[in-house]
Amino acid sequence: MAAPRSSARGGTKATKIPQVSWRDPRPAPLVLVFGPEEVCAERAIAGIRDYLRAEDPALEISDVRADDYAPGTLLALTSPSLFGEPRLVRVSGVEKCSDDFLQEAVSYLNNPQEGATVLLRHTGASVRGKKLLDALRAGTGGGIEIPCLAVKRDADRVDFAAGEFAAAKKRIAPAALRALVSAFADDLTELAAACQQLIRDVEGDIAEETVTKYYGGRVEVSAFVVADTAISGRYGEALIALRHALDSGADPVPMVAAFAMKLRTMARVAGQREPSRSLAQRLGMKDWQVDRARRDLSGWNERSLGLAIQATARADAEVKGAARDPIFALERMVTVIATRAPFGE
Repeated sequence: MAAPRSSARGGTKATKIPQVSWRDPRPAPLVLVFGPEEVCAERAIAGIRDYLRAEDPALEISDVRADDYAPGTLLALTSPSLFGEPRLVRVSGVEKCSDDFLQEAVSYLNNPQEGATVLLRHTGASVRGKKLLDALRAGTGGGIEIPCLAVKRDADRVDFAAGEFAAAKKRIAPAALRALVSAFADDLTELAAACQQLIRDVEGDIAEETVTKYYGGRVEVSAFVVADTAISGRYGEALIALRHALDSGADPVPMVAAFAMKLRTMARVAGQREPSRSLAQRLGMKDWQVDRARRDLSGWNERSLGLAIQATARADAEVKGAARDPIFALERMVTVIATRAPFGE
């Protein structure tokens, strides 16, 4: 496999060790769980524990803090016991490790103990422990790395949620997936919990109505629901949704950003006749994004789409300080988009 590069701090060099998905972790003498996304890291760490425990219920588990480390601890915990039980040593806080831990961990790479799995958790928040990371990534000790990079973009959150349902072999409609992600756009932990609740509680496929039933109070105030309603031409509903969103504390800036993202996608897809899959590959999009944009384009033409994009650009400048009343700017943008006409016509 090609050696990827990590985008998190402390991980800028190409790695020579296997990169393993946090969704399908497996043990190795040394396991580096690297990156800031705690939800993914917790899943990876729990997965390795469950894997080892399934192999041998007598697994001994020890937890060590790299920033509050007593010399000799690592060797003591990894050394074979009287009955030879497997050992899992989970080390947290490697990004702020002490000098004693760093020295002993680097030394341990050259002589890992048989039957022991040492799991190193590094958030990437600092370059502390770089010597250890470089040695491990160079292949010393026969380790693996489980990247847990930040999930920040909306597309990344959609991929995360889609992966939750795919892993459970559960089908969810694209509109339901979008509504769910929109409802929990600010908290990946809550999004993960919501996915698991739907997987556990809902029999059969998950539709948009199901997501609304479970999380309607959150869904109705999301920026993407406001955008979807306006783009579909439901003017009155769009204004009501906008008012609910603002009353719930929605920020005008990300509200405009949600409109802009959807309109940009529509503009890229407009007029394209090739199949969704090939178009998605050419544009660097997902198949469902192309299909959704094509549905959104119903009732739109080149003129009305141009007006909507201009109105969104104007609103973007106004909510960032170019006008005194950001609420009026949002209402004008929604009016132009939902009515497909210039404001005032």
